[in-house]
Amino acid sequence: MSPTAPVEVDDPRVEGAEALDEPWIVLVWNDPVNLMSYVTYVLQKLFGYSKAKATQLMLQVHHDGRAVVSSGSREEAERDVFRLHEYGLWATMQQDR
Repeated sequence: MSPTAPVEVDDPRVEGAEALDEPWIVLVWNDPVNLMSYVTYVLQKLFGYSKAKATQLMLQVHHDGRAVVSSGSREEAERDVFRLHEYGLWATMQQDR
């Protein structure tokens, strides 16, 4: 038997661990494919927004190129991005700093 080398274990603490608790935001981006009425419909269906709120967000996407449509934990943001992609919308997520 050969002697075993000592195993070095990294410290499991993450520098800036408090940053992991920061909320994540989901952005919907403007695209040349989807109709404005469709984007409004998807925002109402997925997030339960009123027609007025969904229209306001859709217009922000149209005029500014993007809008924040939800925020929460990383898992929630990942789920929301996935669902938006299922409806054909271009969406991304990032930490809200």
